[in-house]
Parts: sequence; structure tokens; C-alpha cells
Amino acid sequence: MIHQSKSYIKFIRLSKNRHGVHSPFVYDLVTKCFNDKKIYPEYEILKSHRKALRSDPSMVEMKDFGQGSRVFKGNARKVSAVVKNAGMRKKRQKLLFRIAKYFKSENILELGTSLGLGTVALSLSNEFSAIHTVEGCPNTLLKAQEYFEKFNLHNIQIHQKLFSEFLENTSEKFDLIFIDGDHNGERTLGYFHSLLKNVHNDSVIIFDDIYWSRDMTAAWQQIIANENVTVSIDTFQWGLVFFRKEQIKENFIIRV
Repeated sequence: MIHQSKSYIKFIRLSKNRHGVHSPFVYDLVTKCFNDKKIYPEYEILKSHRKALRSDPSMVEMKDFGQGSRVFKGNARKVSAVVKNAGMRKKRQKLLFRIAKYFKSENILELGTSLGLGTVALSLSNEFSAIHTVEGCPNTLLKAQEYFEKFNLHNIQIHQKLFSEFLENTSEKFDLIFIDGDHNGERTLGYFHSLLKNVHNDSVIIFDDIYWSRDMTAAWQQIIANENVTVSIDTFQWGLVFFRKEQIKENFIIRV
């Protein structure tokens, strides 16, 4: 937590808003997507889905294959408590929806389904999209799937596998990849290197919690230094990387 606090102070000092961005690509992303204040009708579905989960009193035995929880001590967790204390926040859920919508992402990969808050945002972003979501815990995935069916989301394909196992056996190219299920820096770096075969010129990879720990931040720094990455955006909670060969290599720190 000390690392996060110190990192946030540094982030505030170095970050810019749209007026400090001179790249047309990033400026448009910030102004037309990050700062988009439009009330999309899909937000109501996101709200209803979240409300349903927050009202769910059932217990799920959750097996964590990542770094574990800083909130829960045991594996038996109430669905409503998980959403309240550890689920993706509303603001970030809407931002994820807008990012996928802005780039018109059709083939999407999510590593870390959890209870599906991010999955639903991605699913609603494009009626033509195909969402591949990967979760190691079978019980968590069953609960998420229950709500996908309840809300008639039929463009989601679930994969009950470890991330490394899934990545070893897929050669698909993805437009957008969202990594939100393992806050281990070494493993995150490994996922990035595995995914280089699955990206194209216009792909974006979004990493959650890049300041979770020193090793996650170190992994983020190695990722943005990679020769394949041309543009990176640090929003503190998330880190985004792009592979656009027409762009000069630049790193941005943006307040969202």
C-alpha cells in the first residue's frame, strides 16, 4: 500500500490532461473516449447487472490463482461482498465499455472473468463482437455465466483454464485484450510476451493495477520499453499499450 501511495503522488505530479497531449491519436482517444460524457443506453444494463450481483447473497468457493485478495481471508465469499469490495468500479466499467466501443473491437480477450463486470461491459460495446473470457476458478465462472444468460449476452465464450494454458493454445489475433486477474509482475510480463503473437497493428492491451506492487510496476516499465510497443498510456489504475507502427514511440501519463 505504501508503494501505491507514493506512486500516486508521483502520478499526480507527472500526469497531464488532454491539453498536454500532442499526439493526434492519443488526443482523440482522450477527448472522444476517456472524456466522453454521453449517457449510453447500455449503461442501464451495466447498472442492472451490477445491482443484481450486489443483491446476490449466495456464497461461492473462489479459488484464486493470482496474488490473492487484500480484502478477503478465506475462499468462501459472498457474491454481493465481492462486488462491493473487490469488483470493478462503475467508472472503470463504463470506461472499458467506451474503449472497446471507440476502437470498434470485434475479437476481444479478457484474462480474469471474476463475476463478469468487465465481461459484460465488453459484451455490450459492439453487437458484432466475440468475447473470449478466461477464468481459472470453475465456481466463479459458473456464477458469472449464470448472469450472462440472465441478461441474454450471447457473444461471450467462456474458457475455464489457467491463463498460461489458454495462451499456449491460441493463435487468434485480438483487437482488444484486457488483463485483470493476476497481479504478479513476473507472470504478467510472461502473459505480455505470450500475447505478442496474438496482436496486430491496431490492437490494444489493457493491464489492470499496474501499481499494485513494486513488481507489477517493474513489469509495466519493461512492457512499455518493449520494442513492439509504440504508444503507452498510464492512467494509474490501468496501463494501455498499442502497437501502431505508424506512431513514434511515446509514453503518456493521463488523468482520467
